Amino acid sequence: MPTGRRTVLRIAAALGATATFGALSADRLALPPGAAPEGAGAAGGPAPGSGPAAGPQARTRLRPSAYRLQPMTAYAPPAFRRALPPVRQRPFLQMSGVGRSMVLTFDDGPDPRYTPEILAILRRHGCRAMFFVCGEMAVENQDLVREMAADGHVVGNHSWSHPLIPKLRPSRIRDELGSTSDLVEKVLGSAPRWYRAPFGAWNRLSFEIGAELGMEPLAWTVDTLDWKEPGTDSIVRRVLDGAAPGVVVLSHDAGGNRSQSVAALRRYLPELIDAGYRITVPRS
Repeated sequence: MPTGRRTVLRIAAALGATATFGALSADRLALPPGAAPEGAGAAGGPAPGSGPAAGPQARTRLRPSAYRLQPMTAYAPPAFRRALPPVRQRPFLQMSGVGRSMVLTFDDGPDPRYTPEILAILRRHGCRAMFFVCGEMAVENQDLVREMAADGHVVGNHSWSHPLIPKLRPSRIRDELGSTSDLVEKVLGSAPRWYRAPFGAWNRLSFEIGAELGMEPLAWTVDTLDWKEPGTDSIVRRVLDGAAPGVVVLSHDAGGNRSQSVAALRRYLPELIDAGYRITVPRS
């Protein structure tokens, strides 16, 4: 190609690029057609001797675009929400896949007469347990609920007033479980993830409502029958005879005189540890 023609094409390309860049810049700044930036002369450069004009100055307004008007939250990931558990047809009776471990559970509290000593014994041996609290007890002893959580124990839902669940209307079941979950969430910042029906009396509605509240049902493998006050020796014997991997032990820290339950824990807990059992809680 002759040198003169190449030169003409290069000049044309440069002029086209300059014009395109100017058009894009004007569109990005959203200037009205034919308007020049504030303080610029006719050729687009600074006007000689230009300075602040007297009176209010006109400010360049950016033209809103469809992109700028879209809420930024539309592009943010949704807030994390724990998936609801499935609706069970029966409660868990023991924990699987935990090796040589056992779970100790205490119902009906917290009770300022017995719960503090149970917490102290567990703390002394570095063990964690599960406490299924009743709302009417927890609301009067919120400091003990906080102490349970601070020591790493699991706080579960044992209804509000310890009724016989199958005898209740659906709305009452929801109130009993929902009110206790709300209280625990208010005190600890998170709702309970496990619940236990009073007297171990479950029905289909309790499983459904519990799942709606984000909770799994847990029963037990070994019942110490400490609520009958059978004597400390009897409670200790039931726990040691029933010890096995994955076993869930039921005891009480409220609902009556629980001095035998406290004395029994003081005896059987170190024996379980010496036998190689790890006292633990289910993973959240």
